[in-house]
Amino acid sequence: MFLLILLVLVLFNSNSLVSCLNNEGYALLSFKQSISQDPEGSLTTWNSSDETPCSWNGVTCKDQKVVSVSIPKKKLYGFLPSSIGSLSDLRHINLRNNRLFGTLPPRLFQAQGLQSLVLYGNALSGSLPNQMGSLKYLQTLDLSQNFFNGSLPTSFIQCKRLRNLDLSQNNFTGSLPDGFGSALLSLEKLDLSFNEFNGSIPSDMGNLSSLQGTVDLAHNHFTGSIPASLGNLPEKVYIDLTYNNLSGPIPQNGALMNRGPTAFIGNPGLCGPPLKNACSSDTPGASSPSSIPFLPNNYPPQDLNNNGGKGQKRRGLSKSAVIAIIVSDVIGICLVGLLFSYCYSRICAFGNDKDENGYIIDKGTKGRRECLCFRKDDSETQSENVEQYDLVPLDSQVAFDLDELLKASAFVLGKSGIGIVYKVVLDDGLTLAVRRLGEGGSQRFKEFQTEVEAIGKLRHPNIVTLRAYYWSVDEKLLIYDYIPNGSLATALHGKPGMVSFTPLSWSIRLKIIKGVAKGLVYLHEFSPKKYVHGDLKPNNILLGHNMEPQISDFGLGRLANIAGASPTLQSSRIATENPQERQQKAAPSSEVATVSSMNLGCNYYQAPEALKVVKPSQKWDVYSFGVMLLEMITGRCPLVHVGTSEMDLVNWIQLCIEEQKPLGDVLDPYLSPDVEKEEEMVAVLKIAMACVNSNPERRPVMRNISEALNRLVISSE
Repeated sequence: MFLLILLVLVLFNSNSLVSCLNNEGYALLSFKQSISQDPEGSLTTWNSSDETPCSWNGVTCKDQKVVSVSIPKKKLYGFLPSSIGSLSDLRHINLRNNRLFGTLPPRLFQAQGLQSLVLYGNALSGSLPNQMGSLKYLQTLDLSQNFFNGSLPTSFIQCKRLRNLDLSQNNFTGSLPDGFGSALLSLEKLDLSFNEFNGSIPSDMGNLSSLQGTVDLAHNHFTGSIPASLGNLPEKVYIDLTYNNLSGPIPQNGALMNRGPTAFIGNPGLCGPPLKNACSSDTPGASSPSSIPFLPNNYPPQDLNNNGGKGQKRRGLSKSAVIAIIVSDVIGICLVGLLFSYCYSRICAFGNDKDENGYIIDKGTKGRRECLCFRKDDSETQSENVEQYDLVPLDSQVAFDLDELLKASAFVLGKSGIGIVYKVVLDDGLTLAVRRLGEGGSQRFKEFQTEVEAIGKLRHPNIVTLRAYYWSVDEKLLIYDYIPNGSLATALHGKPGMVSFTPLSWSIRLKIIKGVAKGLVYLHEFSPKKYVHGDLKPNNILLGHNMEPQISDFGLGRLANIAGASPTLQSSRIATENPQERQQKAAPSSEVATVSSMNLGCNYYQAPEALKVVKPSQKWDVYSFGVMLLEMITGRCPLVHVGTSEMDLVNWIQLCIEEQKPLGDVLDPYLSPDVEKEEEMVAVLKIAMACVNSNPERRPVMRNISEALNRLVISSE
């Protein structure tokens, strides 16, 4: 019996020597056990044989107490256990950009000393527990890019030390808690965009005087009027209220003044400057005549009928005075008509002849129909007789004429359902791209002229410039700058007959992505008509001398329709030239092959809602841009083979994510030399997936996309 007791004591002592981990270590081991996948081995150093967890990867201690757990971007797949809340000295949690799922356990907030909780870029869901209000020292809360829902708990405003709050790209609903603006006075960053928040914007939000940068409330369901108190925010703050259900006049004070319309678009009920739709007199808050500053409020309306303030009624004109005025007007009109007739016969006809149609021809202008006095407006003359006209320049720098253009050397660049494109080299070496449209539409010149001249006004370094045009019954030409390095489609995939193929590096692809985004932001927000491209694809992205991208073929579908080329609803539905197969070393795996030559349609860049006959929206362009991003990241065409079936690129990427395929199976093999840029590639992939969301309202706007890309580029330099 004594020997048995002695053996038990020895075993107990040996076990205590081996397993001596403290309570905080066991709390963290429960987190390790909740992680079912750790592909990068980030938690391999977490061992129960250690005395404390202070030497573990991602764990920081102070006085042998855990104060920080930071394991970002390690592809951890699992959930958050409540045991983390037992770390009484925990100050910082950073688990961003992993694959965590599930809800936030209420016991997590027992760690009341938390100063930062960063969980963005995961798949967490559920509502925020009311216990969050116990985090009195919380300064940074970033839960963006998850699937949280429900309304913010009322206790939320007890986190009065919050400086950075980012809840964007979730599914939060309900109105903001009462006292939101009065309690969170330390806020410096506020981003609530891309949620389902509703109700009115709290009027006390104007108290947040520490805010900086952009206050982003875009893409929610906020209703009611814009509180004038928002103007009390610092003037350098940009307030983004786009795509809500706000209504009424836009207050013109403080931070709300001198803002462009881009801060308010997507709210049909808003009116007043800087928007074009004026407020009606019955709009609440709209100004009325009695509030005009230089009229007193008690100004009697009847006084407007007084004569010199004497109270006498104004006498009407006598009958004889009316007759005298009419007679004098008739005599004046007759005299002006005689003067016009004399000018026409003596000046216009002098030294000129008439052609067979009766038009006066100036002998010094090479047969152009002109009248030096009162000539018909050019557009009126052309619309009446459209058989032959000169080239119409849209730029003051155009120094060539029609004769030079027609005599120049021309080479076919490509053909499609919307005419032929030529490379034209003038005698002086100037190179142009000329698109020849259809031969019909002779009765629609005015319509064509209006459309083409509007397009000709667009000037941006990432949009191909339309320099001139020509219209006649037999010929309709559009003259553009020639862009020397071909299309993005060719740069990505090559084309039949290419002797050599140099793949694009990641830095060049990122430059192209950024430039295309800038061009689309200009079209969507800063062009005169807030244009939609509607046919965005790699074939329509041309590359300049320094591989600077330029968006082409903008507005081409409508022009071709007017000119009689009869394109399809969207030219992207017309089959185009197929990219050549990749070289064998860069070919995809046997499971997934590139698109076959006979099946490369071009409607894969179109948003799902485009299948309905609806008016194109800017969200169409966002979807197309997202597909292009996927194409540039994966190196694959928009239609791929999966086994014996075909799948479009968007669905294939989603399948890869669901099957948790390694990133190497998704990325373009040609990008393997840029492996150190993998983090940037993943960031662009996430932007692309947001762009191709099947719900148009959940897609970001191009300005936000461009800003995200700019931050990415800056961080990489």
